[in-house]
Amino acid sequence: MQLNLMTDFFKATMLWALLFTSKSLLAQDPVFSQFFASPLQLNPALTGTSDAPTIYLNYRNQWPQLSQAYVTYAASYSQLAPRLNSGFGVSLMSDVAGNGIYNSTQIGLSYAYNLQFQEDLYLRIGIESNFINKKLAWDKLIFLDQLNPETGAFDANGNLNPSFETAPNLNINYFDVGFGGLFYSKYFYGGVAMKHINSPREGFIRLNTQNDELPFRFTLHAGGQIPLGNNNKYKATTFISPNILFTKQRQFKQLNLGSYIQHQSIFGGIWFRHTFTNSDAVIMMAGYEMKFLKLAYSYDLTVSNLGLNSGGAHEISLIFNFNTKNKGTNYNDCLNLFR
Repeated sequence: MQLNLMTDFFKATMLWALLFTSKSLLAQDPVFSQFFASPLQLNPALTGTSDAPTIYLNYRNQWPQLSQAYVTYAASYSQLAPRLNSGFGVSLMSDVAGNGIYNSTQIGLSYAYNLQFQEDLYLRIGIESNFINKKLAWDKLIFLDQLNPETGAFDANGNLNPSFETAPNLNINYFDVGFGGLFYSKYFYGGVAMKHINSPREGFIRLNTQNDELPFRFTLHAGGQIPLGNNNKYKATTFISPNILFTKQRQFKQLNLGSYIQHQSIFGGIWFRHTFTNSDAVIMMAGYEMKFLKLAYSYDLTVSNLGLNSGGAHEISLIFNFNTKNKGTNYNDCLNLFR
């Protein structure tokens, strides 16, 4: 009984932290370890990097041993319109936290314009607009006044004890705006993305302060493609792509550093993720590409204080690229990992 009471007390404490200090727990956007398999979530300038329609599907389960702490689903569609030098995209993302207590759904549109400076030097400018809905499952919450020293949060019949707490607005909606740029050539790329530039308010309880504003997110990412072995006429059959990603959102900072490598239809990679306050995880990824389909699985091996007890993170990505030509004929090689 004492163990159950301690568990209920922990849930209640976490609830109040969720409601009144939500910025410290929920301010960070979901960031996929396979950032290259979800380009529209990373940078709107990556919209339409392929001539043909491309569909991206993503699933991430972070810290599954902690009662499904964070589960994220994403889907996006992207296509280039060559005559307009433009890319168009639409995306959908759902993030479920705390085993369904906190739910976020995002629907977005993105656009990118492509500029060519030289024969092999390009600049892409992208913008995005998102409609976001966030919900709080009040019936799954446990408050301090519901705890009984003998029976915990439930009575002798197994019914949840009543609470005198008043529910705030459990459903909020807002629009969000982002901007991005991408500079690239045949062998390297570098990009910058700025999310939430309109600082939308997302607090369930209006505090009339900046604490309920979705904090500005800044991302830098760069990489390249180094051919290994003999190349055919269209593309490198074997290449390595070293890349780096840095993102900052309020006090939170994250750095991913590693390499993606592909040999014909088989590809993989390894990255180290550091949050500046502590080493976070080693990311290991493997995948297979066949015609229009590209499938990958990655696992985040947690090396922080959470350790293996958190369950790390599992991530699956699926890319459908309906290009009818060889992938190197109409766009530069260094963006291969994003397709």
